[in-house]
Amino acid sequence: MPAKKRSRRTRFIVITVVLVLVAGLGAGTFWSVSAVRDSFPQTTGSQKIEGLSGTVNVKRDGNGIPQIYASNAQDLYRAQGFVHAQDRFWEMDVRRHMTAGRLSELFGEKQVETDAFLRTLGWHDVAEKEYETKLSADTKRYLDAYAAGVNAYLDDHSGSGISVEYAALDFVNSGYEPRKWTPIDSLAWLKAMAWDLRGNIKDEIDRSLMAGRLSEKQIEELYPGYPYDRNKPIVEEGVESGSGEGQGAPDGQGTPDGQGTPGGQGDGAGGDTPPPAGSPESGQPGAGQPGGGLPGTEQPGVGQGGEGSVAGGQAQGVRTQLSSLAKSLDELPALLGPNGGGIGSNSWVISGKYTTSGKPLLANDPHLAPQLPSVWYQMGLHCTQVNDKCPTDAAGFTFSGLPGVVIGHNQDISWGLTNLGADVTDLYLEKIQDGKYLYDGSYTEYKTRRETIKVAGGNDRSITIRSTRNGPIVSDRNTQLGQVGDTAPVEGAAPDRGKGYAVSLRWTALSPGNTMDSLFELNRASNFKEFQAAARKFEVPSQNLIYADTKGNIGYQAPGRIPVRGKGDGRYPAPGWDPDHRWTGYIPQDELPSEYNPKRGFIVTANQAVVDKRDYPHHLTDDWSYGTRSQRINDLIRSKIKDGGKISMDDMQSMQLDNSSEIAKLLVPHLLKIDIGDSYVREAQQLLEGWDYTQDADSAAAAYFNGVWRNLLLLTIGNKLPKELRVKGECLMVRPADDSGPIEDLDGTARTIRECGQRESETAQPDGSDRWFEVMRGLLEDPKSEWWQAPRKDLDFAAAEGRDQMLARAMKEARWELTSKLGKDMNSWSWGRLHRLMLRNQTLGTSGPGIVQRLLNRGPWEMSGGKDAVNATGWNAAGGYGVTWVPSMRMVVNLEDFDKSRWINLTGASGHAFHPNYTDQTDLWAKGELLPWAFSKEAVDKRTDDTMALTP
Repeated sequence: MPAKKRSRRTRFIVITVVLVLVAGLGAGTFWSVSAVRDSFPQTTGSQKIEGLSGTVNVKRDGNGIPQIYASNAQDLYRAQGFVHAQDRFWEMDVRRHMTAGRLSELFGEKQVETDAFLRTLGWHDVAEKEYETKLSADTKRYLDAYAAGVNAYLDDHSGSGISVEYAALDFVNSGYEPRKWTPIDSLAWLKAMAWDLRGNIKDEIDRSLMAGRLSEKQIEELYPGYPYDRNKPIVEEGVESGSGEGQGAPDGQGTPDGQGTPGGQGDGAGGDTPPPAGSPESGQPGAGQPGGGLPGTEQPGVGQGGEGSVAGGQAQGVRTQLSSLAKSLDELPALLGPNGGGIGSNSWVISGKYTTSGKPLLANDPHLAPQLPSVWYQMGLHCTQVNDKCPTDAAGFTFSGLPGVVIGHNQDISWGLTNLGADVTDLYLEKIQDGKYLYDGSYTEYKTRRETIKVAGGNDRSITIRSTRNGPIVSDRNTQLGQVGDTAPVEGAAPDRGKGYAVSLRWTALSPGNTMDSLFELNRASNFKEFQAAARKFEVPSQNLIYADTKGNIGYQAPGRIPVRGKGDGRYPAPGWDPDHRWTGYIPQDELPSEYNPKRGFIVTANQAVVDKRDYPHHLTDDWSYGTRSQRINDLIRSKIKDGGKISMDDMQSMQLDNSSEIAKLLVPHLLKIDIGDSYVREAQQLLEGWDYTQDADSAAAAYFNGVWRNLLLLTIGNKLPKELRVKGECLMVRPADDSGPIEDLDGTARTIRECGQRESETAQPDGSDRWFEVMRGLLEDPKSEWWQAPRKDLDFAAAEGRDQMLARAMKEARWELTSKLGKDMNSWSWGRLHRLMLRNQTLGTSGPGIVQRLLNRGPWEMSGGKDAVNATGWNAAGGYGVTWVPSMRMVVNLEDFDKSRWINLTGASGHAFHPNYTDQTDLWAKGELLPWAFSKEAVDKRTDDTMALTP
C-alpha cells in the first residue's frame, strides 16, 4: 500500500500526562508492577461472554498470536472483538475518537482545531449512513457481534485494567470512561484508512505552490512522465477496452448529506488535456515566465511575475492559503503513514510453473508509518465446520477495531494489497457571496450543519460546517484557510475575487460505500470469480488486489470508485463554479484493469502504473510511483526463473530484503568520473569504487552515497523550491518571490531575503522518492541545465555551475555532513548509524522527558534498506536520514501447503507496554526473519501455548 509524524497537536498529551507519569514514578506508588500487569489479557481458563451461543476457543502461540475457533459466524466475530479489546483497546479508543472528530473529549482543547477539520470531513456521519443504507444484513450482523464482543470486555474492565494509559489519563481527564463500542466506530476506521491512502492532494497543492517561484516548464521537469518503456506497469499483456462510458452519476457529490444534482454519463476519456497553468482557460495557478535563472541561485528572472502569472501580492496570497491547507492536512493524525512520494507497498505472486512446490507463492509487505503497537494484528478466524451458517476459515493480518481479515488467506485462496494511488480527490475553488456559492452562472445556497465539540477540562465549542455540491468547504477550518483565494490563481472567465475564494474537497470516501461487505466476501471467496465479485465492492481506498488459489491460478484486480472528470485531470485545483469540471460518473468496475494467469507467469504490484495509459481509455492518475521497486522485483523474478530456474519460499523471503539502490546505479558512475582535488573528499569518493549498490546497515559506502544524494537534491532542487515546501526552520537567502522591489542593490548585488521553510521534515520536498530518480535521470543528460547551479555558501564552498561542479559540491557537502554525524574516521561509518528506527508509543511516547521514552518506546534499530529499495525502510531526503516508514509486516503464502507459509509483524500482538509480546517480533523483523504461520488445526495445536474458552 505506506512518515508523516504524529500531529504536533497530539504532542500536548505529553505536557500534562507525562508529568503525572514522572510524578507517579517518583512517588513509587502509581506505576507498580501490579498496576502495569493489571491490564494484561487473560489467556487461559474460561471467561463468560453474554450473547454467545456456544463455546469459543482462543488459542495463542508463544508470540501471543490468537487463533479463534467458533461454531457460528456471529460467535466468531464476537470473540474477535473481545480479543482485539484485550490486547489493543487503548489504540482502538484513541483511533475512534480521531475518526469521529472527538479527540478533544480525551485530550482537551488543543485538539479542537483537529476535531473541527475532521468533523468537516464527516467520516463518522458517512460511516453511519453506510451502516444504515449500504451494507448487507450479514455484514451488519457481524459488525454488531464484533461490537458486542468489545463491549463484553469493557463490561468487566475499567481504568488501568483496560490499559495503563487510562490510569495516567485520569489525572488530566478525571472520570473518563470509554463509551460502548459501536459498528460505526469500526466503519469509520475504513475512512481513516482511505484518508491516509487518498491519492494526490499533496501533489495538487505542491504543484500550485511551486508556481509561485517556478515556470510551468520547470514544474513539469519536476513531474516527469512515467517511464512505461523501462518500468513495466502491473498489467503488461493488454487491457480489455470498455465502452468508455462513465458509471452513472456520482452519488452524493462528496458530502455526508448526499447533496447535489445527479450527473450524466461521462465519456470515459479521463477528462480533457488541461490548458497550460496560468492561462486564462486553465483555472490553475500561474507560473512566471522562464527567465535566466532559478530561485536560490542569485540569478534573476524565474517565477517573478510576468504575463500569465499571478503577480506580486496576489501570488503570495494564493501560496499562503495553499500552504495552510497543506499544513492542516499534515497535522491530522496519520494512522497509516505519510501521504506522498515514496509511500507504497510490495506484493507479487508467482505461478506454480516457476516455483519449487508447483503451486503459487504470494508475498506482500505494506509500507506504512512505524507505530507502536503496529497497525496490524495477526489472527486466525476459524469456523469449526465451514458451511453457510459459518463460512469463514481465514488467517492473516487484521486491524484492531475492524472485524475480519484484511490481508491473508482462507482455505482456498490468498490475497494481498498495495495502494493503487488512483486520483480520487479534487480541490475546488468556490466563489462565496451572501451565504451562497456560484455555480453555472447563478448563486446557490450552500448546505450547513452544526456540530458541538466537547472539550475535556474546557468549554464546549460549536462550529458550522458548510458544503457545496462539490463537497465540504475545508478552508473554513483554519484562520488562514479562510482567506483562500484572496487573489485567486485564475484569470479570464473567473468571477470577481471580492473577498476571495473558499476551497472545497471532493473525495470518493465521502459517499457511503460497500467496502466492509467486500472484506467479508474476500474472507470467504473460493475462486477468482468470487474474488473479483468481492473486489467490485472494495470502493475506498482504491487498492491493487493480487490473488492466488490452491488450484494453481494467479490473478490481479484493480477495484475502487474512481471518478470520470468532465474536464481537467485533477492535477491542479479546479474552478468549482464551472460545471464542466464536475465529476460525471465513475469508471465501470468491469472496465478496471485485471489479469488472470498471464503468460509471463507472475504479477508484480508495487505502486507503479497499473496500465500503459496509451492503451487504456480511462484516466486513473498521473501521479504514480515511478516503478523503481516494481521493476527491481520484476528483474529479480526473471533472473531466478531464467534457464528453467524455480523460486522457493526462501527466494521470496530474500527478495523482500533486497537492499539495492537503483539511484546509486544511475548516479555513482557519474560521481566516480569527477576529478576531486581535495584529498579529504577524495577519500570519501573512493568508498564508492567497487561498491555493489546494496544498502546494508554496516555499509560505509551506502552511508556516503545517501549523503551525496541528499545534498545533491537540496543543492540542485530543494533550495530553489518555495518556502512552503522546504523543511520548517531551515533558512536560506533567496530572491523575493515577487518583483515588488528592486532586482539589485545600488552596489549591483542581487537583492535577497532570508526565507525559512515551513513544512514538517517528514513531508518536505524533495523527499528523494523515485520521482526524483527520474528528475535526476533527465538532468544528468543535460550538463548545462539551469538546475545545475548553487550559490557560494562560505569560504569553503564556492558557487557551483554545471553538472560536474554540482556533483563535486554535493560530494564535499556530504563528506562534511557525515563527518559531523559519524566522525572523521570513515572506518566507523555505517548506513545503519544514520538510518535508525525508533518505535514510539502512539500517545505518551511521542514526545516528552527521556524517562517516558525509555519506559514506553523501543529502539533504536540500525536499519538496512532505503528509499524505494524493495526493502523499503523509507527516509525523507529533505528532512534527514531517520526511518519514516517501513514494511509494516511481511508475509509469504505457500498455496501448496498453508502451514508452510511465513509471516512477521513490525512489533507484537500486545498493545500493553510491558507485556512480553509488546515488541517480541521486532528483532526478527529487523533481521528479515519470518515466523512459521500455522493454519491447519493440527499445526495450530502444535504451536499453542495458551488456550482460553469463551463461554455463554
